[in-house]
Amino acid sequence: MTVPRLIADLTPLRVSPAYRRLWWGLGVSNIGTQVTVVAVGLQVYALTGSTLAVGTLGIAALVPLVALGLYGGALVDHYDRRRVSLLASSVLWLVTAGIAAQAWFDVGSVNLLYALVAVQSAAFAINNPARTSIVPRLLEPQLMPAANALQTLSFNVALTCGPLVGALLVARLGYAWAYTLDVLLFTAALWAVWRLPAVPSEPVGDPTDGGVPRRRVVGLSSVLDGLRYLATRPNVRTTFLVDLAAMVLAFPRVLWPAAGALYLGGGETTTGVLAAGFAVGGILASVFSGPLVRVRWQGRIIVWAITAWGLSVAAFGAVLVAVGPEAPDGVLWGAVVLAGVALLLAGGSDAISSVFRQSILQTATPDHLRGRLQGVFIVVVAGGPRLGEMVLGAEATWFGEGWAAVAGGLACVAVLWLVVRLQPRFWSYDARHPEP
Repeated sequence: MTVPRLIADLTPLRVSPAYRRLWWGLGVSNIGTQVTVVAVGLQVYALTGSTLAVGTLGIAALVPLVALGLYGGALVDHYDRRRVSLLASSVLWLVTAGIAAQAWFDVGSVNLLYALVAVQSAAFAINNPARTSIVPRLLEPQLMPAANALQTLSFNVALTCGPLVGALLVARLGYAWAYTLDVLLFTAALWAVWRLPAVPSEPVGDPTDGGVPRRRVVGLSSVLDGLRYLATRPNVRTTFLVDLAAMVLAFPRVLWPAAGALYLGGGETTTGVLAAGFAVGGILASVFSGPLVRVRWQGRIIVWAITAWGLSVAAFGAVLVAVGPEAPDGVLWGAVVLAGVALLLAGGSDAISSVFRQSILQTATPDHLRGRLQGVFIVVVAGGPRLGEMVLGAEATWFGEGWAAVAGGLACVAVLWLVVRLQPRFWSYDARHPEP
């Protein structure tokens, strides 16, 4: 295999100007989003001195995301997706401007920040299903793995650069300038969505598709239609189940602060190295995704990627078990390197799994149900890691951080293969003949 074929497939960027603008716009705006995520956390901690108060930001974001994720998907399936995304993006831009304004005027209200983050999350719950369900209308089905690999690449770049830029701006110039940068960068996303062609919903009519009627009225019945469809489609449903197994049982982020403080030394610096290692793994997997986008048996790739995820998390835990919680005076650089490599492999495995799970969802779901299924996807992707932090946090309290990661990683692998045994069609999923 020649080197160029190893690199990410850029065909989606070449063949679709609309997708190219959307990819660049979202990539730029995602950096600003990560800047704000870091700055808000730092500001809440500066105002309260409480880690619990910072953690409450996650609850403020999660509740509206879960509550509106499913309904937002129903809106996407019934109205022009460009208009829905443009409206939701405008709300996001205004909320970001509000966050910047409270910093410029030095309001100093934690409750106001909670409220703004909640509104921001609610708008995101509508905007994200709209954007992701637009992409299959811009590209041919065979290009979806390549497009999702490119999206994963831009997200991980933002996840790596955004926090560094945010922390630097807060330290040098203050919160207001950090938030203002996000306001400016988010205009790229607004521009990209505004330049999209109209993406109307499919006409309402009979016969029904997949046993699910197409309703004119957006309400609870429309949301339930999407859930009923999911209940009868084992391959799409399994993509959610295996992701929940990975995130709920083996999401290691909650262990990183203790790893830096108690096991490896270096405190916040080591925690940052571990986080960066995880993100860099995702970037490398996306950059060298060229061979993956031609994979036919996508279900098998997902299974092996999540298996690698679980084993990598277990290896990270094994490093912590080996060194023990001795709170060393210096940094145990050898152990830091081993732990970082394990997390780099975990990040790369997660990126590969994400590419193909999203591809199956987008290609095997009828267009008039994509928004609702993307809403479920957002709930799973947002809720799984939060539950995982609670699970591993509790296990760490009982058994220690190292054994929590080891047990979580191995449990993830065991549950994954049990799910595959119960859903054998997923193993045989063929991208050339997608079946939901």
